[in-house]
Parts: sequence; structure tokens; C-alpha cells
Amino acid sequence: MKKVHFRSWYYFQTGYTQYFTFTIAVINMLTTTYYLAINQNEIIGKIFPTFSTYVIISSTIGIPLLVFLGYLHMRRSHIYKSQQDILQESSPYNYYLLPGIQKEVMTPLFRELLELGRKSLSNEGITEEQSKRLDDLVQKLELLSSGGSLEMPKKFDRV
Repeated sequence: MKKVHFRSWYYFQTGYTQYFTFTIAVINMLTTTYYLAINQNEIIGKIFPTFSTYVIISSTIGIPLLVFLGYLHMRRSHIYKSQQDILQESSPYNYYLLPGIQKEVMTPLFRELLELGRKSLSNEGITEEQSKRLDDLVQKLELLSSGGSLEMPKKFDRV
């Protein structure tokens, strides 16, 4: 029940910042710049005779420009890499197994490989139970490699 409150708060923050505040900021910026700067200037006022013309031209130029700047931020800038480093360092979930492929396939596979490696070095044989676990892991890996996905649990253990 505690998680519901925290998740609701996080969803509220995301909705507020990503959609509500962003929309209000764009409308505010367009309105303010047009009525305080462009509408009062005779030269620029001739280029943008109406508010709707200003919005259309600004959007036509601004949206591709901002997409390009976003691309530069994500792909070419060291800023995004630094942001991701900080998120990695501060995330508590880096110390848990994530549900899904990591928990269901990769970790059991690594465990089995370690056990089999140890047995092969000490000349022990493989048990029937280990053989069954390996067959199960092979089926899961084949499903994933063919583009399938594991069944998502109804409720994750820690997430």
C-alpha cells in the first residue's frame, strides 16, 4: 500500500512536468514574445501580422530545430552521458535482479554455467535435476532469441 502513494506522487510529477507545465510554458512563451516584442515592433510586426501566423512559422522552424538540439544532446553531448552516470550511481535497483529476462534466464544460466564448470574441473557428472534445469533455460533462451518474450508476472518481487 505504501508503494501506491509513492508511485502516484511520481506519476503526478511526471504528468505535471512533462505535459501540463510544458504546454503552459509553450503557450506562455509564444504569447509573451508575440504581444510584448513582435506586435510592438513595426519591422517584425510586418513579418508576423497575426498571432496565428507567428505560431505557425515559429512551430515550423522551432520544432525541427529543437528535435535536432535534442538529438545533439542525446548523441553528441557529454551532458547526457553524465546524466546517465549519475542515474546509474544513484539507482538502488542496480543492486537487485530485475524481473524478467535477467531474473528468469540470465542469472540461472550463469549459476548453471558456474556449477558445470566446477564439475568439469573436478570430473563430477551432471545430475538429472541439473540437466532438467539446463533444458528449461535452453528453451527460455530459444524463445527470447526467436523474438518471443517471457510471461510477465502479475506483481514483481521488488519493483
